[in-house]
Amino acid sequence: MSLLDPAINACITTLESIRPLAPQLDAAADLVRTALLNGGKLLACGNGGSASDSAHFTTEFVCRFMGDRRPYPAICFASEGSAVSAIGNDYAFDEVFARQVRAFGRPGDVLVVFTTSGNSRNIARALEEAQHLGVKTVAFLGRDGGFTRGLADVELRVEGTVTARIQEAHKLLLHVLCETVESALARV
Repeated sequence: MSLLDPAINACITTLESIRPLAPQLDAAADLVRTALLNGGKLLACGNGGSASDSAHFTTEFVCRFMGDRRPYPAICFASEGSAVSAIGNDYAFDEVFARQVRAFGRPGDVLVVFTTSGNSRNIARALEEAQHLGVKTVAFLGRDGGFTRGLADVELRVEGTVTARIQEAHKLLLHVLCETVESALARV
């Protein structure tokens, strides 16, 4: 028996559930657009599959999403293997992203985090450090948002219990966010 049909149906149900996030998605796009047009940069992080999503997100701005345009500064902290392992070893794994926020984050920047559970201490610490520095924040969350809920300026929370379906919805949201922002960047 193929799992494809049930997976497609579950994906459709999850994607339908994110329609009410349009206002939050617009708010996230405004933060990112404002940062990039005013000389700020994007910072992003996540763990596991969410680390891949954060790398995908930053790549869309350093390279391009759909149209040709100039590159914009975007850093994925999860891709910095040497920094992650050194900070985890010398301090604690809870600090692997917060310390990088402290190193690179400035007012006018935006930190975008991805966590399907909302219960990643290193993500919560990154959001706290960003708030302390005056860096705006966007959180792609899953399930009930966990203890990370309420820590970001803008939250895009995908309800559900299956990590794969949450990540699929996060991917659609990040693509729409990129498309929305890139349409403004293309005019510059």
